[in-house]
Amino acid sequence: MKISILTLDGVFDTGLATVQDVFGTANELAGMLGLAVPPFEVVLVGMRRKVRTAQGLGVPVLPAGQAGTPDWTVIPAIGEKMPDGLQVALRRRDIADATAALREQSAGGARIAAACIGTFVLAESGLLDGQGATTTWWLSNLFRQRYPAVRLEESRMLVSSGAFVTAGAALSHVDMALLLVRQASPELAALVAKYLIVDSRPSQSAYVITDHLSHSDATVERFERWARGRLAEGFSLDEAASAAGTSKRTLARRMQQVLGKTPLSYFQDLRVERAVHLLKTSDKSLEQIATLVGYAEGVTLRALLRQRLGRGVRDLRVAD
Repeated sequence: MKISILTLDGVFDTGLATVQDVFGTANELAGMLGLAVPPFEVVLVGMRRKVRTAQGLGVPVLPAGQAGTPDWTVIPAIGEKMPDGLQVALRRRDIADATAALREQSAGGARIAAACIGTFVLAESGLLDGQGATTTWWLSNLFRQRYPAVRLEESRMLVSSGAFVTAGAALSHVDMALLLVRQASPELAALVAKYLIVDSRPSQSAYVITDHLSHSDATVERFERWARGRLAEGFSLDEAASAAGTSKRTLARRMQQVLGKTPLSYFQDLRVERAVHLLKTSDKSLEQIATLVGYAEGVTLRALLRQRLGRGVRDLRVAD
């Protein structure tokens, strides 16, 4: 399988390195164990002759036009982690050239995978329009605003949609690379994950800092303050809208625009966040915590934790 890693100036060092490490480890293990898996042929391509990582390291790249059409083009993140800097970076000429190259490769049959802020580069090409995708959780609001034609599912770690794969924040580069290995050999992917000590992480929900997202919008922030003060009492859309100083319709619209959630769904998220905090920091039972966050029975909270956090609940006290 031919893998072309699109290495843009300011590439996120960890993302670039971990993608290469996954494919390199897969090749080593396949050879060592005699698995009948063709090697992963990895080449680093760039839009400019000289590329430096976000930490200033030089990266030898092959000009993108000389690399041919790969089976997969992989886009690691660039090092701009916050909205203002990222929006400036997305106006760079090399990124405009990269998006044109991505459209050409896609037309030639290449599949494309992007992780973390690399998903913005892919979305800039227009190729994700009408597709499902995920992205870095703290930039989901910006992503949704810039690319309204993309069906964003930011709580997920990986989203496969058509010929495209997108992955969530930072170390999701590993999850993305393992998914590509898995397509060649599920057995090999499982071995690579064990050698690199990588657990399955289907959701970003366990890692999201909800304050970071809600504080980007005044209406949502007012709703959040109201919600945190009455988790044990229950949800009322009328009271929520009043506390946020707006109508029910406007509140619902702002919540969808900023967080991609309904007011009730976000209220449930805050209950889960509070419950997880209490499970980690107190000696209260699950039943006691359920009461504190507004549930009559511990079994209801247990089910909700498993639904929202997936395998991320294994270190919590939620055993049946």
